Amino acid sequence: MKYYLGLDIGSSSIKAALVEVVSGKSLGVVQEPKEEMSMYAKKNGWAEQEPNDWWKHICTAIKRLKNEYNVNRTQIIGVGIAYQMHGLVLIDKAGNPLRKSIIWCDSRAVEIGNKAFNQIGAEKCVSHLLNSPANFTASKLKWVKDNEPDIYKNTYKFMLPGDYIAYKFSNTINTTISGLSEGIFWDFEKNSVADFLLEYYGFNKELVPEIVETFGIQSLVDDKGEAESGLAAGTPILYRAGDQPNNALSLNVFNPGEVAATGGTSGVVYAITKSLSGKESTRVNNFAHVNYSKETKNIGKLLNINGAGIQYRWLLNNLSVNSYEEMNNLASNVPIGSDDVCLIPFGNGAERMLNNKELGTRIVNINLNNHHKGHLCRAALEGIAFSFVYGIEILKSDGIQPSVIRAGNDNLFRSEIFANTVATLIEQEIEIYNTTGAIGAARAAHLHHGDFKGFGKVIMDNDHVMTFMPFKDKQPYLEAYNNWKKELELVLNKV
Repeated sequence: MKYYLGLDIGSSSIKAALVEVVSGKSLGVVQEPKEEMSMYAKKNGWAEQEPNDWWKHICTAIKRLKNEYNVNRTQIIGVGIAYQMHGLVLIDKAGNPLRKSIIWCDSRAVEIGNKAFNQIGAEKCVSHLLNSPANFTASKLKWVKDNEPDIYKNTYKFMLPGDYIAYKFSNTINTTISGLSEGIFWDFEKNSVADFLLEYYGFNKELVPEIVETFGIQSLVDDKGEAESGLAAGTPILYRAGDQPNNALSLNVFNPGEVAATGGTSGVVYAITKSLSGKESTRVNNFAHVNYSKETKNIGKLLNINGAGIQYRWLLNNLSVNSYEEMNNLASNVPIGSDDVCLIPFGNGAERMLNNKELGTRIVNINLNNHHKGHLCRAALEGIAFSFVYGIEILKSDGIQPSVIRAGNDNLFRSEIFANTVATLIEQEIEIYNTTGAIGAARAAHLHHGDFKGFGKVIMDNDHVMTFMPFKDKQPYLEAYNNWKKELELVLNKV
């Protein structure tokens, strides 16, 4: 039996998966380390990780997979890599990291990016970059240039986290258009590296790695990579993408109108379009999707909702309840609209889709004689669902026309109340799949053959759990949503 290896490099852990080449069926998934990875924060708002820690955990995970599933190195015939987006890795000419990686949640470069947006001009940033430079990789590199000149002077190449791992396997330095776009280094109008941004920040173009296709033979495991990872020398790296584009791929989201949703601690709505509109570029991020090419410009519009699953978890920890199942049961005994109890779930920091305002969580209209914890549970599920619908309305205003939503079988989408509320309000079915980013990355290694139709069939055959259909009677959901929006507007006007 032959297998593909998939890696998902998160900021909390590494996940590694093996899938059968022929069937796409998952053999197994492991996580390393078993506890969360270390994160370094010298100052408030900073977040750094050691790139070689990722590599160490990947090597351990591969060893575990081989041992636990009795697979030898020659049975693994290709590698797919997914990784935490927007990180910055700097290496010298010898290929050694010059400093810890500045990862996605580090906010030190916010002002640098905002200044660039204002000085370059909103119109040029939106039309060429489809984004503000904001706190993305390019702005983080500028921070290093300004604050650590010796490190910048010795930098041979910058990389994204997935680029570095591919390099560790192969001793080959390269990146993808999708990767450069997530770092805000790609000029969509000129179909090339954004020279004007490099010039504005004072970067030498030699720092940009060679560009390779997202699907195809990007590099080969070399002898050193074999000795450290346990993969056979000559094994090809066949795919690489950031975690959100990869999550969409894992859910078979490739074409305009298809939308991937995630309902974990925070929420993500990732919609595909061919439109190069950057109308909502201050609230929505736009990246080259995994199947973007100079001829077929598939763009992934990413909208983030910070206050999602973390809100429901807070209730679990602070109400007298024992499980999410108990909370869902309590909520199911309360009518649509929660008898007017309304919860605004934005208590996890600034919300980009609300123009970076910090609203906090608000619970309103509680009647102490009539309402109980079941009302809080339902109001929370509805409030989070309403925030997803609100985000989808922003995407629609930017040209997205959803035809189907596909979501992972994670916490929020296990709730019928949550999924039915979203499906009914947007009048679209929601397909639920039991998959992971590591499994998706492993399967994507097969796409260098170009069989996207067969790829979708593999996901449907192996992963489809259920489909939530919108209810015909939308009115009670619409009334509840409009009440929630009124409360949200009141809060927004005060902040």
